Amino acid sequence: MNDRVRLDASWKERIGSYLDRPDMHALSAFLRDEKVHGKVIYPPDPDIFNAFTHTPFDRVRVVILGQDPYHGPDQAHGLSFSVRPGVRVPPSLQNMFKEIEDCLGIPRPDHGCLTPWADRGVLLLNAVLTVEAGQAASHQGKGWEGFTDAAIDALNREREGLVFMLWGSHAQKKGQLIDGKRHCVLRSVHPSPLSAHRGFMGCGHFAKANSYFESRGEPPIDWSLPRRAELDIS
Repeated sequence: MNDRVRLDASWKERIGSYLDRPDMHALSAFLRDEKVHGKVIYPPDPDIFNAFTHTPFDRVRVVILGQDPYHGPDQAHGLSFSVRPGVRVPPSLQNMFKEIEDCLGIPRPDHGCLTPWADRGVLLLNAVLTVEAGQAASHQGKGWEGFTDAAIDALNREREGLVFMLWGSHAQKKGQLIDGKRHCVLRSVHPSPLSAHRGFMGCGHFAKANSYFESRGEPPIDWSLPRRAELDIS
């Protein structure tokens, strides 16, 4: 599996060997078998590891953990919560944009593509990196969780002063891997419309992240997004 995976060299150095484990070979075989039997898998193969491609290990500043990719056509492209330009913005992401507008005064964009965030050091990582079309959570428990645990563990051990945004119970389980004395860990309910009113709206996480960086003498994250017509997602 290792030879076929597009990982930035900085990530490959740290977690590339994980791809050689038997459970990852089993995952690879499962994905191939699903496709042989006509299943549609999201995101497309070239996009599965986009989070690691756009945000090299040494450039990570914030980690936003999602659960698994969107399972609708043309939505998922390898970055948690993000959708391709021109795709309708999902409700959870709408709530994220509203929270940014409320706490930082940044207007909501006219699209849901978060690639500029990824390029600025925001690792948009799902716990599970693939899903069957129309079947939410269908690839949970197939092996991805150990791989993404390894990525978070490497960040926790080798980096310092990162911000981890853990929204919802699945993301917060990953929090067991993070040393809260070395990093800033922000927890809340998920931004989904089913739960956002119970604490996500008004949590101030985007402003708190920037305050944390400023307290360390570091520049804040630019949470704004260019207009759709100005996007460069190469």
